[in-house]
Amino acid sequence: MIGTRIRELRSERNLTVAQLAIASGVPSALLRQVERDRDDPSLETLRKIAKALELPLFSLFQESDPALVAVIRAEARVRVKSPSDGITYTRVSPGRGRLEVLEGHLLPGGSSAGEPWSHPSEECVLVLRGRLVVEVSGFTHELETGDSCYFDSSLPHRYLNTGTEPTDFIIAATPPSF
Repeated sequence: MIGTRIRELRSERNLTVAQLAIASGVPSALLRQVERDRDDPSLETLRKIAKALELPLFSLFQESDPALVAVIRAEARVRVKSPSDGITYTRVSPGRGRLEVLEGHLLPGGSSAGEPWSHPSEECVLVLRGRLVVEVSGFTHELETGDSCYFDSSLPHRYLNTGTEPTDFIIAATPPSF
């Protein structure tokens, strides 16, 4: 499914696999495997592809039916997992429009990214369970259950779980660029 969507988006932009590979920094061979759904790309690979296509990450999973009202059933949510960073994101919103809502699950010692990164958006995170460190522009903000943090996502940022228990949180971003 993700491979077909990437191929469609690449074709819409009249890009070859080689051109997208250069723009994203993802090897052509890997892109071909992903587009054929023969390889599951990592979260970092998907971020690179989305950035090269100038799209929010979760638009790679977007369905083409633009309904005015969307009900997203728990079992039908789009899920992205990064085994190396210990984070899983589940899209709670439909993935179109001006707002993106994600549910995050971060394992102890995990992070949302190896290094802080930025994207053109505004973000608010709410901790549902556990503790979360929000790193923005080199400053850390420690949140506990019920705490929230709002920031300009164009500043380099990432989420960290420095505790011993998993952390669950909700992210709202506008416009979608995750």
